[in-house]
Amino acid sequence: MSDAGSLSPSGQNTSPARWQVKPAFDWKTVLMVAAAFVLLSVSAQRMELHRLSSQLGEFLQASVGLKESSQIGRGIGSVTQQMYPIAIAERTPVSLIDDFDPAHLPLFSHLETEQVEESALDPATMQMTTKTVKKTFLVEPAGYLLYTLGKMLETVEMAIWASLFAVLMSLPLSWVAARNFTPHPVLYGLARSFISFLRAVPELISALFLVLAFGFGAIAGILALALHSVGFLAKFFAEEIEAADKVPQDAIRATGAGDLAVLRLAVLPQVLPSYTALTFYILDRNIRMGTVIGLVGAGGIGQELKGRYDMFQYDHVATILLIIFLSVLALDALAAKIRRKLI
Repeated sequence: MSDAGSLSPSGQNTSPARWQVKPAFDWKTVLMVAAAFVLLSVSAQRMELHRLSSQLGEFLQASVGLKESSQIGRGIGSVTQQMYPIAIAERTPVSLIDDFDPAHLPLFSHLETEQVEESALDPATMQMTTKTVKKTFLVEPAGYLLYTLGKMLETVEMAIWASLFAVLMSLPLSWVAARNFTPHPVLYGLARSFISFLRAVPELISALFLVLAFGFGAIAGILALALHSVGFLAKFFAEEIEAADKVPQDAIRATGAGDLAVLRLAVLPQVLPSYTALTFYILDRNIRMGTVIGLVGAGGIGQELKGRYDMFQYDHVATILLIIFLSVLALDALAAKIRRKLI
């Protein structure tokens, strides 16, 4: 701030103005930073972050040849070696195929016979014995790839339906949850509380209960994804309505239009690009989360991923992860193309 200078007989200021620069921080800011530092130090000790720094240091030293190996390097190396090459073919013992007919094999498939070792309990000695037996396998060169693509398609379908239900539920809910359009303050509070509740319950938790109610399969997954998505979409949709430019709204209201007409004619054209971007984000998120809720039996590719991981079949896991990555990448390209046309 500036100090007033002395005035001349004619009333003019003859001394130069002096400015005082406001400090960038005061003692309260210093106290808050010190308190935050103490809390973070305590939390770092509780989270054992010292182990993170030491393990990363060992990994960097091993990477440049200063150490022979590191825990991180051994863990990553053992998994990546088993991931390559990725699994494309499907090998199924013919003894596990019901009504198997060797004269009518699937297209491009063939039979292979090899000797494998099997362990079994000897009833006479009650000890485990290992013997070599011949087994015949049905080999489908692209069988596992096609099967995984089918599971990924199921996950994408779940995400699309969940996103569609979420948008349809969020549009009217966001109108009630927008402070400048809500019919009543009580309804506003109830809508906001309901939205917060849906957002607070993770998809994995809701999927556990929905599987109990609807059984294993895609229905439980769709509902779990949709309910959690409403918690995000309705909140963001309502905030976009509240932040919309008031000038077009006032112009429409001046003609005697009601709230619905104002929403349709003055608000919707402003928020449509944001709504489109948010919807595609939720769709992208639902595809990724659809792989997670499958772990509890809610359909999709997640159940296959969990099963292969538990059996240490990391080549199959690599195939699944690659398909998930390519699917999300394709969705991003499609979403960008649609946004360019709408904006």
